[in-house]
Amino acid sequence: MTSWNTEAIELLERKPKQQNWGARRAAKDKKYKSSSQLVNDYIVLDFETTGLRAGADKIIQIGAIRYVNHEVKDMFNTFINPFRHIPETVTRLTGISNETVELAPSINQKIEELLEFIGDLPIIAHNASFDMGFLYALDNIDGISIPEYIVIDTVKLARKKITEAPNHKLTTLTEFLQLEHDAHDAIGDCVATAAIYQYCVKKHF
Repeated sequence: MTSWNTEAIELLERKPKQQNWGARRAAKDKKYKSSSQLVNDYIVLDFETTGLRAGADKIIQIGAIRYVNHEVKDMFNTFINPFRHIPETVTRLTGISNETVELAPSINQKIEELLEFIGDLPIIAHNASFDMGFLYALDNIDGISIPEYIVIDTVKLARKKITEAPNHKLTTLTEFLQLEHDAHDAIGDCVATAAIYQYCVKKHF
């Protein structure tokens, strides 16, 4: 394995432990409510970003899937132009380059559409503080108001329901459960997160 690939993987694997500015601010302001209640209708959300620091780093891909009674009903997927350089390590990890997002819309052009897509459904995310940190870093910027969502974190859920796994990183869980996973793609991560959530729901009953 090349050194840059090792560094990129290590960077990603630190993501579940990352206590970034946006996540801290979201928690401090209590802009979202963490929940362990299992639901049948929900939005699975994932962002690809230029780095780990919400507010300082920027979103470069939004992936969201709406599930009704655990079945896919709609999908939201778009690249985002961050109007800044995407590091090579991120491109190698995600496949998203500066050329990929050159003609993509800005986050301001897509955030209202995302909020409408989510509606009043609870959000499910893997290591939710990371994704919610990036979402709430947009709050009160250019008139954007992010609602107070109910959020279910599949990391916390998997720690309770999949205790035999060596750890609870997304890639580890998909390998452990033998799930197909298009890793480091926002929609691919959403599909994997949903599969883990649904596995935990079935194991609960």
